[in-house]
Amino acid sequence: MNLAATTNESLAHTSNYLIYSAMAVYLLAFFANMAEWLFGSRSKVARTAAALTGAGQQAAGTGTVKVEVATKSGGTAVLDRPKVVTRSAAGTRDVPDGPGASGGDAKGDLYGRIAVSLTVLAFLIEFCGVLTRALSVQRAPWGNMYEFNLTFSTVAVGVYLTLLALKKNVGWLGLPLVTTVLLDLGLAVTVLYTASDQLVPALHSYWLWIHVSTAIFCGAVFYVGAVATVLYLFRDRYEAKLAEGGKPGTFATSVMERLPAASSLDKFAYRVNAAVFPLWTFTIIAGAIWAGDAWGRYWGWDPKETWSFITWVAYACYLHARATAGWKGRKAATLALIAFGCWLFNYYGVNIFVNGKHSYAGV
Repeated sequence: MNLAATTNESLAHTSNYLIYSAMAVYLLAFFANMAEWLFGSRSKVARTAAALTGAGQQAAGTGTVKVEVATKSGGTAVLDRPKVVTRSAAGTRDVPDGPGASGGDAKGDLYGRIAVSLTVLAFLIEFCGVLTRALSVQRAPWGNMYEFNLTFSTVAVGVYLTLLALKKNVGWLGLPLVTTVLLDLGLAVTVLYTASDQLVPALHSYWLWIHVSTAIFCGAVFYVGAVATVLYLFRDRYEAKLAEGGKPGTFATSVMERLPAASSLDKFAYRVNAAVFPLWTFTIIAGAIWAGDAWGRYWGWDPKETWSFITWVAYACYLHARATAGWKGRKAATLALIAFGCWLFNYYGVNIFVNGKHSYAGV
């Protein structure tokens, strides 16, 4: 049978046009996000400095806090309460969250709404591009790296928009998300592009829908956790500098004050990684079951299998350190980024640079 004859070329071309259209709208969303971060009001920034140094109280004319204590003669004496930087046992600081990505005024909110609206539109266009790609060959749209990239970026944006719909304060995620999605799609349409075609025989299984879809979803959530972790490192350094009496530049202050507190970013990253880790465990188990059906063995230390397990171990170490050793902050963040680095290598490196049984689909 001529497999090429079963491909609907019209739908395949439509998918390509939709992906390029989505990239154009994502680019507009990128500029809107940049405008939100750069041109929003700075009137509500520097709250962290006030919390750490007591500047907020001094600005209000209260100076240091006065405390009345009883004296031996029955009178009272007024003492100055020293300024204290409150820290948790893990070393995090008691500081407020920033107002999100924007400065909190009408101008910043307008840019933010435009950015979210454009992101929603781009997501819908990209989703239609993935759907028409699937319809063009009547199969799951993740038979090669090009299709995997398209679906991965679509799911990542979907996770972000879902969190927004749930009223979560994740506006700070918009700019890094759209930026990396543009890079991901650019890589897909240039380096990884593969013409729409039928699957190789090894992929003809219902496990393709189960195993690969869960892997894509896990990767999207791990990505969200990694972005939060990277931003945590910047925000934590900013807070530490303020606590030591340093004065960050105006631009750094404007950007950092629009992020949640370092402790909030740390908790957010931990929660999303912990929430998706059981599904990553299931992904590996599902892959082993599929390998048993396709190759007659459940585990053969194929490079993809090996790096999937390494990724699992890395995230398990991160979660274990957080839960039992009480690791938080920069040590935990380092572990989390190492784990995500393992996932990235499993995603790109193994498929492109390493030969194994999972190399049947090329890139």
